[in-house]
Amino acid sequence: MSNLQLTEDGKLKHFLTVEGLSQNLLAEILDTAESFVGGAGQKIKKVPLLRGKTIVNLFFENSTRTRTTFELAANRLSADVLSMSIATSSTAKGESLLDTIRNLEAMFVDMFVVRHNISGSAHFIAQHSAPHISVINAGDGQHAHPTQAMLDVFTIRQMKKDFAKLRVAIIGDILHSRVARSQIQALNILGVAEVRVIAPKTLLPAHVETLGVGVSHNLHEGLQDIDVIIMLRLQKERMTTALLPSEAEYFKCFGLTESKLKIAKPDAIVMHPGPINRGVEIDSKVADGVQSVILRQVSNGIAVRMAIMSMAMQPLGAA
Repeated sequence: MSNLQLTEDGKLKHFLTVEGLSQNLLAEILDTAESFVGGAGQKIKKVPLLRGKTIVNLFFENSTRTRTTFELAANRLSADVLSMSIATSSTAKGESLLDTIRNLEAMFVDMFVVRHNISGSAHFIAQHSAPHISVINAGDGQHAHPTQAMLDVFTIRQMKKDFAKLRVAIIGDILHSRVARSQIQALNILGVAEVRVIAPKTLLPAHVETLGVGVSHNLHEGLQDIDVIIMLRLQKERMTTALLPSEAEYFKCFGLTESKLKIAKPDAIVMHPGPINRGVEIDSKVADGVQSVILRQVSNGIAVRMAIMSMAMQPLGAA
């Protein structure tokens, strides 16, 4: 899949997954995002990099943060943005996905930002789109959410600087989380010292160790020596069977509270890709506390998505 994402000279054409991409390319995305970040409290300035380009947001799943930050990022790049309401589009009337793509291509668009509940959908669209079109994966099924992973590692780099010294814990519903998969891949590519997943056995995929992680089923043990804590939402909409006794029991064993946070390093940061279920995976005092960088993640989503979109368009603009 990485070959599909890159041009012949190794530039970004599509962004479908971080899997298979080089450390240098991920670092280039982070450096480009850094160039878009304003000073403390400042709004990211508008730049003309994608003026005259048309970006279509194709969201087949509901989203608030991801869709909004993609729209803001495209606007900051001076692109024209069309956000399709899939529920009222022709696909709801029986039109095939490829027919929808072909009709949009006939309107001279340049990029599709795709969120879909089927794994591999963004890859499918990239394979079948016209050669001049770039495709960005905004989350596909349980497969990948690469832009979320990149804004997460961007936030980590802002706060911690050196990936090589870091121990990162990802806690919660690993089994159903496309974010976790992309985070694990990005963190390992960037060379962190350790990625550790902490979850009950029912919320871990089979052979999870092959992803390049350590595994713990005990939060108290798993948080030892941790620099970065990433909490995950329980993906109840993707659970086909009852995998937990109750939400209260889950919070008791795996929910992050102030007392449990003290087990990690004193300067550990707390992250969450959202949406947050307060009192289920994280206590409000932690989510809103001084070690939380959750809102910083949201802000950083604009700059990181600006970087990815502008890089994917560069070969096209230079042609």
